[in-house]
Amino acid sequence: MRIAVVGTGYVGLVTGTCFAEVGIDVTCIDIDEKKIENLKQGVLPIYEPGLEEMVTRNAQKERLSFSTDLASVIRGCGCEAAFIAVGTPPGEDGSADLKYVLAVARQIGRHMSEYLVVVTKSTVPVGTAQKVRQAIEEELEARGVDIPFDVASNPEFLKEGAAIEDFLKPDRIVVGVASERAEKVMKKLYKPFLMNGHPLIFMDIPSAEMTKYAANAMLATKISFMNDIANLCEIMGADVNMVRKGIGSDARIGNKFIYPGIGYGGSCFPKDVKALIRTASENGYQMRVLQSVEEVNERQKSVLYNKIHAHFSGDLSGKTFAVWGLSFKPKTDDMREAPSLVIIRKLLEQGARVKAYDPVAMEEARHALGEAIEYGKDEYEALIDADALLLVTEWPEFRSPNFNVVARLMRDRVVFDGRNIYDGTELREKGFAYYGIGVKQQVPALHYGKIKVERSL
Repeated sequence: MRIAVVGTGYVGLVTGTCFAEVGIDVTCIDIDEKKIENLKQGVLPIYEPGLEEMVTRNAQKERLSFSTDLASVIRGCGCEAAFIAVGTPPGEDGSADLKYVLAVARQIGRHMSEYLVVVTKSTVPVGTAQKVRQAIEEELEARGVDIPFDVASNPEFLKEGAAIEDFLKPDRIVVGVASERAEKVMKKLYKPFLMNGHPLIFMDIPSAEMTKYAANAMLATKISFMNDIANLCEIMGADVNMVRKGIGSDARIGNKFIYPGIGYGGSCFPKDVKALIRTASENGYQMRVLQSVEEVNERQKSVLYNKIHAHFSGDLSGKTFAVWGLSFKPKTDDMREAPSLVIIRKLLEQGARVKAYDPVAMEEARHALGEAIEYGKDEYEALIDADALLLVTEWPEFRSPNFNVVARLMRDRVVFDGRNIYDGTELREKGFAYYGIGVKQQVPALHYGKIKVERSL
């Protein structure tokens, strides 16, 4: 079976590579010549654990190739499906921008020569498949040809940092089709996954398009709800870590996506929540819950900064802050909508000095922040002479640091834990002031000569 995947960003590259891994002949296409040339040399535009090795292996076996020429790939070469996996960036009003999706659809209409299933893999609003169909039909009509084709919706459910496992061992595969012929092609395509018992769910196209948005909106809602509860816990003297365990043991709620923190980021949740709100508004309906989810998330990104501001009595000028973690989540270099950017920019505005380290996102951080901050060669170098440590992204290597070394390197022993990965009691026993999310904040006694000063929040 031969397929084309248009777009070599996060979704497109993972999709094409994983299909090649199960024996399908895949050509990944992009208009960016430099990106394609780099991919041919084994240089990837994104970081995803295990992806580089998989790309190299399948390219060597000639199951995976890269091209800038969409026309030659889909014109008379036995290509059975073409996946559209280009970006759908949010517009100023929050709506998804479909110009890249429709541009690809028009190209397909100009060059296809035999029956093809055109599959939208990008996250797109309900009704996009119909727009894709119309764009292709207009191009076929302009050519004066009548070539049969189908449009299908096959949303992705990939978590950055675990995308390969999510694709190869999916919880479910959702496909929206409008004909038996398209369903037959999609069944053939996903047959290697069905052999392992992974459910393939067929439905109408609008429902498939809505499923992706509804899934991301539900997960974003769980995150914002837990962050709201965390903030109330601090006010009431409760411990959100205990509350999380208490509600997570309820099978109806579950223990996933109920960890409090400093807000969600990345390329999906912020964009998809905005797009769903906008879609509803355009159709005369208000998504009141999601509007609150978005509001809570934006506020949550400043929670850690507010704790810093309070601890230092509003005087941050000349203070040095070590930031551990820059990407919006571990195991990715994605900095889009990352809470770290909000926190760092607020600190810089107050005249603070920022020294940061992230295992893989340093280059992306330089694109976003330039040389406004300093970059440590490792997490410990970033700590030298710091007045406080900010844990922003919970990378595994940050979970068990040597706090004796941490204490010696820092100017002052203050930890702001944005992900609640440290034991506050243990740190206070070591003489640290510890601030988490949704827990009672207790600052250790400080000794100045014979005067003992107790501080607590």
